[in-house]
Amino acid sequence: MLFLFPFFCNAQTNDDSTFYEENFLRYEDYVYNKKIRTVLLSREDWEFSSPAIKLGSAEKLKLQFDELDADAKNYHYTFIHCDAAWQPTTHFLQSEYISGFFEDNIMDYSYSVNTIQKYVHYELLFPNEKIKPTKSGNYLLKVYSDYDQSKIIITRRFMVLDERVNILANVSPATIISDRDYKQEVDFTIQVLGYPIKNPYRDLKVVVMQNDRWDNAITKLKPQFVKDNELVYDYGEDNVFCGGNEFRTFDIKSLRWHSEFVKNIFSDTTKNYHVYLFPDRKRNILRYFSTIDINGKYKIHQQEGSKSETEAEYVYVHFSLPMDPVNDGSVYIFGAFTDWKYTGENRMFYNSAKQLYEATLFVKQGYYNYEYVFLKDDEKSGDETFIEGTHYETENEYSIYVYYKSIDSVYDHLIGMKKIRTFE
Repeated sequence: MLFLFPFFCNAQTNDDSTFYEENFLRYEDYVYNKKIRTVLLSREDWEFSSPAIKLGSAEKLKLQFDELDADAKNYHYTFIHCDAAWQPTTHFLQSEYISGFFEDNIMDYSYSVNTIQKYVHYELLFPNEKIKPTKSGNYLLKVYSDYDQSKIIITRRFMVLDERVNILANVSPATIISDRDYKQEVDFTIQVLGYPIKNPYRDLKVVVMQNDRWDNAITKLKPQFVKDNELVYDYGEDNVFCGGNEFRTFDIKSLRWHSEFVKNIFSDTTKNYHVYLFPDRKRNILRYFSTIDINGKYKIHQQEGSKSETEAEYVYVHFSLPMDPVNDGSVYIFGAFTDWKYTGENRMFYNSAKQLYEATLFVKQGYYNYEYVFLKDDEKSGDETFIEGTHYETENEYSIYVYYKSIDSVYDHLIGMKKIRTFE
């Protein structure tokens, strides 16, 4: 039996008119140069991890990116400490949260091998012996060229954890009866365990994220009640997310054969590869169907090579979505490989002759997750359920971050972090 009730869940976007100013520093994941592609930041030991490490540990983060050029550039980087809302921490000098130098070079780069599109692949491991954060909290990694911090190339968010509390969490279908088939509720308890928090309602900030997305994060939760050394966050409405749907996928690890969802592969007169996916379809009124995905992320891989970082090809991937045109908004291709943003590059356009939305993205060989999100005109929030639907059964990963700032502290300490999948 199909249920045809319309259901909408909004996701915040960070677009703002001032962001279009040249070299405007954004305290978010952002690419400032169109030649920069495939920016990845994760723990060194797990490519699908959140960009978070423990303070004082041997853990490292790995930044990777490509520049579509034949020549290597002189790139540098630094860190900026931020508060829980990702604004720069005021009255906090770099000497107070960085050990070593305040900036360093990116020395590790290599050239693409036997690819039509020439590029240079850059890698950076940090913290390292030259520069490391000394305080917990949120940080912005800022990459720029020629020692000139106004020539920004990339910004990426990362976190440093000084674990002082324990978090017990559970994901379940929403408590509210009308939402149970569509939403997932994230309930959790913070165990203080002797760590002095005098006023948790004032001094604690909690962030709950779905699949490492910042656009739909919940940020304004307060403890529902306090008992002994436990802070309980067990709401029925304020801590719920749309379950969404399992992500769509495409596999272009090889250009010699057609994987599932790939309709055609060919090279044009300039020898660039084009991959045409089979037309997608709206799923908003379909039953839930369980499939394996990687929660919106992607993995770079070239199946016939030995080093995908420099041997994977860049190809044009063509998307199409047959449906009636929507006059009061736009449709976007959405996922980690589009930085979870609504931009001109991943916006789809309606082809009246074919009666479908279509778009082309230039991406590196690998395995990708994506979905389609509708963004209404003059609004800053998008709705994935309009096309994808939403189900309580959908497998998602949730992250909980706990920040603490006492009345006499300068910065937001990150004192707790928890990862949990649905219905664990």
